[in-house]
Amino acid sequence: MSTRSRRTFHQLVTLPDGAIPLAEAALLMACEEYPQLEISPYLDRLDEIAGAARPHVRAGDSPMDTVAGINDVLFEQFGFKGNGDEYYDPRNSYLNDVIDRRLGIPITLSALYIEVARRLNFPMYGVGMPGHFIVKYSDPNEEFFLDPFRAGAIMTVDDCREWIASSYGDSLPFSERMLARVTHRQILTRMLNNLKKIYVDSQSFDKALAIVDMMLMVEPDDIDQYRDRGLIHIQLRQFEPAARDLEFYVKNTQASDIRSTVEDQLKDLRRIQAMMN
Repeated sequence: MSTRSRRTFHQLVTLPDGAIPLAEAALLMACEEYPQLEISPYLDRLDEIAGAARPHVRAGDSPMDTVAGINDVLFEQFGFKGNGDEYYDPRNSYLNDVIDRRLGIPITLSALYIEVARRLNFPMYGVGMPGHFIVKYSDPNEEFFLDPFRAGAIMTVDDCREWIASSYGDSLPFSERMLARVTHRQILTRMLNNLKKIYVDSQSFDKALAIVDMMLMVEPDDIDQYRDRGLIHIQLRQFEPAARDLEFYVKNTQASDIRSTVEDQLKDLRRIQAMMN
């Protein structure tokens, strides 16, 4: 990502949440992987998709009728679908790749859905269920959920409850708080967190470092990210910034087993630094 792209990303994610342009911020996030990426053609593509859906959104239609029309355009006409075969391919987490390849994971397909619906003046909201991101429609008279990863399948509260039970069993009791609307900032954080895990698991630590830097732009008070960035710096043998991040973490967290482990890592790091001087 260029210095200019990072600066623009930072400016956007520090706006009040309702003013954060989700698609633009997500595309700027992708500039970390694609430094020459041009944002405006992808915003135009979103406009094109919404334009194709507009004849299907008619005054007087019920919300269910409207989502049926959007679903038909997104998943039938344009062929967007969930990439279950290569779920952890990082391209599933970059909105430009999702638009180009018409493949994604729950959160990026949900972001796409939210952005297309917004262009149609039909508000859909992100729902960050544990392990699976969906969207919902909600007004004073009606609320229902929709799974963009499964071609816009409609879900009820009971469906969501059953999904969590089948995924987590008794280890995670269901609460309707799990179905609350999430903010654009939370959507971006979750997208970045997915990429962070992919890159750490694949030992692509330079890419993981860039992702954590962006996570701290979005959520600067997330102390755990300082710990994780410090550990990534160690993997990259960048000992000075590693020490700064781990010291910051230790100073700003309460006593716990995790903090004790980080303190031990920090002592080891200081010994390494002393040997190098």
